[in-house]
Amino acid sequence: MAGNAAERSSSPRTGALASEVPALTQPDDAKQRQRKLRLEDIAKQAGVSISTVSRALNGGARVNADTRQLILGLAENARYNTPGRRRSRAMPRPGAAPLKVVMAPSNELPTEPINPFSLGLLGGIAKAMRERGLDFSVSHSVPADARSFNELLESNGSEVMIVLGQQQLHPMLNQLARDGFPFVVWGAELEDQSYCCVGSDNLRGGQRATEHLLRLGRRRIAFLGGLQTMELSQRHQGYLAALERASLKPIPDLHLRSSLRPDVAAEAVDTLLQRGTALDGIVAASDMLAIGAMRSLAKHGLRVPDDVAVVGYDDIEISAYTHPSLTTLRQDPVKAGRLLVAKALLAHEGKKPHSERLPVELIVRESCGA
Repeated sequence: MAGNAAERSSSPRTGALASEVPALTQPDDAKQRQRKLRLEDIAKQAGVSISTVSRALNGGARVNADTRQLILGLAENARYNTPGRRRSRAMPRPGAAPLKVVMAPSNELPTEPINPFSLGLLGGIAKAMRERGLDFSVSHSVPADARSFNELLESNGSEVMIVLGQQQLHPMLNQLARDGFPFVVWGAELEDQSYCCVGSDNLRGGQRATEHLLRLGRRRIAFLGGLQTMELSQRHQGYLAALERASLKPIPDLHLRSSLRPDVAAEAVDTLLQRGTALDGIVAASDMLAIGAMRSLAKHGLRVPDDVAVVGYDDIEISAYTHPSLTTLRQDPVKAGRLLVAKALLAHEGKKPHSERLPVELIVRESCGA
């Protein structure tokens, strides 16, 4: 609310009637005029931020009535009249906060399929929204700047966004947060982060998985997974920290890089075993990678956990029904969904929610023999 007050005081036109607002200078042809006009143009003319213009055109609740009238008048005079904005020009419904969930792929793996944990996270978000009587939509279109962020929200009248993943978006998300755009992120918490982020304690999770294998007497422990996302990179850092505490040096050949697909993980383990490299434990960056690894080990005649003990990460539903059942680090997608929605709605109200790390729980099953 304070930000809007500052914007109102900086605008000499705030409070003007829509009919008294001068039209923005645009080309004569109507279609060309619509195509050339940008949110930035309206924001500059009104003396407010781009996010305020977006909220006003979408019926957002956090815009002063005079400021809203000014912005709508400028847009109307300039014939800024896309179908999405025509639907949203009514005053906001009390309590309404349509939400957009963006599935942000890794910049290294843009075509990676949706993994089971992400689907569980969507389910957690859906449950939290349903409990509040609110709706949401899902998009794979990733905003690249403030303008595309607005356009993505306006595509279905959304007012706040949850972004699942952050790898290639981090600098842009920092800038959007500084500009006052309402969103939260599922991902890793970083030192230079300006936005609210919810995620599990990946560093501690990787460390706990490795320490569990070390307690079982395993010493040649492989890490299975790439570093293509910040979350996976932090799990790898936890693995390295556990080895260091045990006075063990990491063996480069035992870092098996893999995408998040079980077939690729199986191929990585196949390659290692075909080279004759010895190992007695695997810390997998996800349950799906652990399942692929166990398939490869069985193919090569190695027994889990007798010969090689395996720990996964996520505790997806199928992990309790593999043979042997999978020891793993549990993330709670229902709790995560509730936190993401609660913090997104706080952002929608103009507040600044704080980032939060969710603890992970070691679930011991048969794949570690303990």
